Amino acid sequence: MYKRLAVIAAIVLVSLVAAQAQEVAWSVDMSAVFQNREGGDEQTPDQTFLFTRLAPEVGLSLMDGTHKVMGGVAWYQPMVNSCDGYKVVPTIYYKYEKGPWTAALGMLPRSLMERNTPTLLFSDSLNFTTPNLRGVLLRHKGKKGHVQLGLDWRQMQSSTRREAFNVLIDTHCDIAGPLGIDTWLQVNHLAKTSGEAEGQCVNDDITLLPMLTLDMARYTPLKSLSLSAGAAVQMQRARDDNKWYTPCRFVARAHAQWRWLEATEEFSTGKDAFPLYDRYGTQLNLGDPYYRYKIYSRTDVRAHIVSNSIVDLSAVLTYHATDKMTGFWQQLSCRVYIDNALWKHRHDKQRLQSGNLNPIF
Repeated sequence: MYKRLAVIAAIVLVSLVAAQAQEVAWSVDMSAVFQNREGGDEQTPDQTFLFTRLAPEVGLSLMDGTHKVMGGVAWYQPMVNSCDGYKVVPTIYYKYEKGPWTAALGMLPRSLMERNTPTLLFSDSLNFTTPNLRGVLLRHKGKKGHVQLGLDWRQMQSSTRREAFNVLIDTHCDIAGPLGIDTWLQVNHLAKTSGEAEGQCVNDDITLLPMLTLDMARYTPLKSLSLSAGAAVQMQRARDDNKWYTPCRFVARAHAQWRWLEATEEFSTGKDAFPLYDRYGTQLNLGDPYYRYKIYSRTDVRAHIVSNSIVDLSAVLTYHATDKMTGFWQQLSCRVYIDNALWKHRHDKQRLQSGNLNPIF
C-alpha cells in the first residue's frame, strides 16, 4: 500500500517539476443554443433544442506547442430546472502539430477538424450531442489544400451495445485560379453485440461525395462567394440478405457572406440516401433524414450579431423544402472560446476584434 502511494507521489512530483519547465495549455469552449423546429414529419419531428455545452481542457504544451497532452470534459446540459438529460463525456488526447502536419489520438473535440462535415454525412442533431471524436485525426495542410483522415469509434462492442465505427476522409485541392475540388469519403460500419446476437447482422454504409468548387470571392467585394456541385454515390447493405443498395444524388451548394450577413443554399435530388434508415436509424446512417426525399432544398440565413476572435453570437433562419413537406427552423446560438494563447493578448483589442470565431452550430 505504502509502496503504491510512494510511486504515485513520485509520478505526481515528476509531473509537477516537468510542468515548471513547460507551458501549461488550457482552453474553455462554451456554446448555448436555442433552436425551434417546425413543419417536420416522423423522421424530422417538430421539437425544440435548448441547451448549453461546456468543454474546458487543461494540459501540457511541449516544445513550443509541437506536442500537447490535454484532458477535460464536454458537458451537454439541456436548459431545464434540474440536471435531467445531461451528458458528460471525457476529453483526453495527445496532439502533434508541426509544419503542415497535425495528428491527434484519443477522445478529441470535433472542433480540431479542418471544417464542418456536410449534413448529408453528419446531421445537425448529432453535431449537438456528439462533441468528440473517439479515435484518430490526421491532417496534412498545404498551400493548395488539405487531406484529413478521421476515425471515430462510436460504440465498443458489449453484450448490450453493437460495435460501430466511422471513417471519414476529407480533402480539398485548388486546381487553377478559382477552380477547386472537394471530396468526402465516409464509411460507417455497424456490427453485432457480443455473444449470441439473434436477428442481428453486420451492416455497411459507404458514401463518396466529390464536388467541383468555384471560389469567386476574389473577384467581388464580398467576404465569401462560392459555388459547388457534384454527386453523392452511396453503397449500403445489410449482410443478412447481402443485397447492395446504390442510391445516387446530385448535390449543389452556393454560399455568400457580406460583412455580418451569411447565406447558404443547398439543393439535392435523387434516390433515398438512406434506404436502411427504417431498420437502423442513426446507428448506421449519420446524415440528415431530409436526404431521404427525392428533392431537397435547404436555405440558411445567418446574421453574426457579434463576431470576433472569442465570441460568435448568431441568429439563423433555416428553411427546408422537399417534394412532400417543408420545415422551418429558428436558431439563436452563442459560442465563446478562450485559451492560453488568446489570454496572452487579451488587452490587444485590435487583434481580438480582427478575428472571427467559427460557430460550431
